[in-house]
Amino acid sequence: MDYRRRLLFHGMALFLIGLLTGLAEQHFTNVRMALTAHLEGVMNGTFLLAVGAIWSEVRLASGPRAFAYWALLCGTYGNWAVTTLAAVLGTGALSPVTAAGRGAAPWQETLVTAGFISIGLAIIAASVLLLWGLRGKAAPVGPNA
Repeated sequence: MDYRRRLLFHGMALFLIGLLTGLAEQHFTNVRMALTAHLEGVMNGTFLLAVGAIWSEVRLASGPRAFAYWALLCGTYGNWAVTTLAAVLGTGALSPVTAAGRGAAPWQETLVTAGFISIGLAIIAASVLLLWGLRGKAAPVGPNA
């Protein structure tokens, strides 16, 4: 699988999703959280583009490399999706400033909280693997490499 090219594709796709979310902001239960969802889509899309740009420099075995790739996708798309869900439901347990007075049901708060925790762990794991894969010297480049 060409991870680099796929990361670039998903980066642009998520960036576009973020832009489209911005166009629909006024139609969400929690407009401030919808603005956050818009920004999450745009910023996470940009993050995937940046990771795609450096992917050839990441030195990991095939297993950790695949895990990092999937953790990045789950974390970035998940971040946009859970934030959008929070905007739809009007939850505020993890963001009382953006959801003051919304009063979502407890199960909705729990669902969004679990979502944010799981995507946070995925992004942290992917970031640690990327950092690990970028340590040390770069691979030699040139005709004798």
